[in-house]
Amino acid sequence: QLQLVESGGGLVQPGGSLRLSCAASGFTLDRYTIGWFRQAPGKEREGVSCVSRSGITIKYADSVKGRFTISRDNAKNTVYLQMNSLKPEDTGVYYCTADRKDWGISSCRTFQRDGMDYWGKGTLVTVSS
Repeated sequence: QLQLVESGGGLVQPGGSLRLSCAASGFTLDRYTIGWFRQAPGKEREGVSCVSRSGITIKYADSVKGRFTISRDNAKNTVYLQMNSLKPEDTGVYYCTADRKDWGISSCRTFQRDGMDYWGKGTLVTVSS
């Protein structure tokens, strides 16, 4: 069974850090463009960051540039999202997602939710004092 499982969420104070992990089972992540999306209460799911199969090409939402870092370890079949200088507006459920398509035509590259092939169930991040 193909699965993406997120972990690493939790409660953190403003200015703090968290590292999210996304582990795949049933398939190998190195054949997929991978992304992180998030959904705040009462809002639509939005793209946070995406990374190409090789890990060389990366996109960030303007709201997280300079604070978040996406990376992938294909040997461990895992993708990470390092989140620093967290703000209350970063609060939400964070989802890992995978797209079979290469970067040039990937839905992740343009943060298009509908074109992604697999989704995890999400991990909750709460930034509050």
